[in-house]
Amino acid sequence: MKPRPSLRTRVLYWLAGYALLLAAGISLHGLLINEYAERLLWDTLIQNEFDRHLERRASDPGYRWADSQSLRLYVDGGASPLPAAFERLPDGIHDDLTLADGREVLALLRHVDGVRHAMALDITEMEREEDRLALFILGSAVLLVTLTGLAMAFGLGRALRPLADMAAAIQALAPDRSGQRIVPGARASSELIVIAGALNDYLQRNERFVERERTFVRTASHELRTPVAVLEGAAELALQAPGIPAATEHQLRRIQRTARDMEQLIALLLALAKDPSRLAQAGQPIALERLLPQIVDDHLHLTAGKALTVAIAVDAPCEIVAPPGIVRAAIGNLLRNAIEHSDDGRIDVELGPGATVVIRDPGHGMDPARISAIYSRLARGGAATGDGIGLDLIARLCEHLGWTLDIDSGSGQGTTVVLGLRAALRVGDGEPHRAGSA
Repeated sequence: MKPRPSLRTRVLYWLAGYALLLAAGISLHGLLINEYAERLLWDTLIQNEFDRHLERRASDPGYRWADSQSLRLYVDGGASPLPAAFERLPDGIHDDLTLADGREVLALLRHVDGVRHAMALDITEMEREEDRLALFILGSAVLLVTLTGLAMAFGLGRALRPLADMAAAIQALAPDRSGQRIVPGARASSELIVIAGALNDYLQRNERFVERERTFVRTASHELRTPVAVLEGAAELALQAPGIPAATEHQLRRIQRTARDMEQLIALLLALAKDPSRLAQAGQPIALERLLPQIVDDHLHLTAGKALTVAIAVDAPCEIVAPPGIVRAAIGNLLRNAIEHSDDGRIDVELGPGATVVIRDPGHGMDPARISAIYSRLARGGAATGDGIGLDLIARLCEHLGWTLDIDSGSGQGTTVVLGLRAALRVGDGEPHRAGSA
């Protein structure tokens, strides 16, 4: 996912764009004013010079015009004929004319007594000065924008630092830690203080809610253990009585299996109600290569009436450290789902490297939409629906303990569930190595 720009970067972009537009507008305005003032000055100057020439010529018959370095008079048919660049121009003032010798001039053309006169003001050096002035204005604008940008970046950095610190503190919040609070800095604005207060209030209420939920699950699970144990014990004692009818024995064994399943479900609920660190401390070394056959044997009765077989494949011995009841319940529930959603064929239970348990069934399968719905409900904290006994519960347990659960399925093509357990270190021949390695 493409990283989003920070608020500081966005504000800097907008301010930089505004500064560029402002500098461009001021520079353009200055150049236009300079051009207008320059043109007005030149027009006034050449008009006044030509009018003065006509007045002196009218008052003094012996007066003769003398060209200067920047101002020259041309008379059509006289000693100084009009340059070729002026021949087709109408009467009036014309700017930016270039003569044959390369000089840029401002020309005033007028008919006097039927004779065409032209007065030319050499503006070559003035145009060069104008170009230098434009470069100076442009350079000043660039320098001003650069300095303004640096000042804005520094000022925004200081002004938004409390917001950035709060964002980092919010990002560092962990859902599995209690007592977390957002502390606004000394330079935080009133808005940030309001946000921090509202967020801290939410964190506090959420902690109370989670604690109430854990207390309820823990209490309810403990209270359920006693009647479940009574049911299982009573069923076991009843099965020991001689001469039990077959139908009664079948129902008693069904009660016994249901009580064991209920014990596993209670164990899962208790695991989710506990803190993951405390749950990990209660772990015991478990040899998965010996545990898997036991779990399969416990669930073979579910294949009764179906043309199903369960095959076990162990890549290498693997030992993990975890609560045995939790591991047994997690794998057992996944195997139960595979059996209940399959009619015939073979279910493969494989133990791979890195404490990975793979259960592959030939059942009805699930389409991608149903699999996506399972993960969506998990992300939203939803409950399990019709996708198997405890499938969402197992997914939550994996998230709780840092395990992984992947589901690969297609409609009518069976389902493959991969449960990744964290392998433990064990000592063999005095050398520590990763369980599951050869």
